[in-house]
Amino acid sequence: MLINRFKKKFLIIILFGVFSVLHGSSFYYEPFAVLTPSNFPSLNSSISIRFPLNFCGEPVPMKIPEIKERMEKEMLLAVWSRSQVILWLKRSNRYFPHIEHMLSAAGVPDDLKYLCVIESAMRAHAGSSKGAVGYWQFVRTTAQKYDLIVDSDIDERRNLFKSTDAAIRYLKDLYQLFGSWSLAAAAYNMGEEGLESEITIQKVKDYYKLYLPLETQRYVFKALAAKLILTSPHKYGFRLSKKDLYAPIQFDRVQVNCTQDVPIQIIAQSANSYFKKIKDLNPEIRGYYLCKGVHGVMIPKGSSPGFHNRFKRNMNTWLQQEKMHIYVVEKGDSLTSIADRFNVPLPALLIWNRLSPRKHIYPGDRILVYPQKSKNMDIYP
Repeated sequence: MLINRFKKKFLIIILFGVFSVLHGSSFYYEPFAVLTPSNFPSLNSSISIRFPLNFCGEPVPMKIPEIKERMEKEMLLAVWSRSQVILWLKRSNRYFPHIEHMLSAAGVPDDLKYLCVIESAMRAHAGSSKGAVGYWQFVRTTAQKYDLIVDSDIDERRNLFKSTDAAIRYLKDLYQLFGSWSLAAAAYNMGEEGLESEITIQKVKDYYKLYLPLETQRYVFKALAAKLILTSPHKYGFRLSKKDLYAPIQFDRVQVNCTQDVPIQIIAQSANSYFKKIKDLNPEIRGYYLCKGVHGVMIPKGSSPGFHNRFKRNMNTWLQQEKMHIYVVEKGDSLTSIADRFNVPLPALLIWNRLSPRKHIYPGDRILVYPQKSKNMDIYP
């Protein structure tokens, strides 16, 4: 009896739901205004590649069955990862205009922009298990060789413009060394010494005929797959309108002279913006402070007029407030007890003072504290 009642109630709920959908009941919630039906080409048609195909103006020997097979594999894998390709398309509208301009100004092939796609999917904070970071996936040693700052305060591998400039110079050097953009790309992936060794041992100087690490054997083909899809997305079932794409980066660039470490929040206030916006525009800045020195900083478009006056005023205010929020450490204090005493989160206390949780403090040390609601405690000048 109980089971029959349950079945009846369940059937009523189902029927009510169907009725609501069919008749537009107010109880039916439609999360999307328009749902477009899927219309994907067959996977077999996706690997139907028209000849000739080239990378940086260099022909790809597609008539060789092995080369055709390698190309088809990368095309199938890329087209199958539809969510990733959609993000490629959206981000390319944001970043390609800047990258293309720099490639053209340097006189190098436009196809090199697809290396940024396959290296990081155009993500500033992309990282690898080998320590490569940023849009162009530089390891620390190569980054520093091409004048990128990589330290605890700044990591310019995450700066689109500086890392792209470094990548262009590195690829030009590799092209001068190997005389081929395909080999330059291979060396970019595996290192020039490794590629030179393989060429010497195998006595072959053709990317498509060299036996290389498997990742490098796929590298140029992955770039070609990105090129084919991003050049003709509709052919592969990706129908994004202009409004679906991410807008190109827009910004003003200002020079900031920091006589000491400056909280990013001060930069944000001076740009009439907020912390996250400044971090997003300047992903190379690590942590919560802009370190001492002269820096080119990107701020929201249109906010540069009056920036330096606001920055000077905000810095003076902050320095005055800082003097009023110094706590002198007493015997028995710990960072945890100080945080609890002033009712502030321990992580905030660590950030204000740029301290590690393992940092030992001693009586007489001066700690910066911005209490939320003081627990019957005074700040000592």
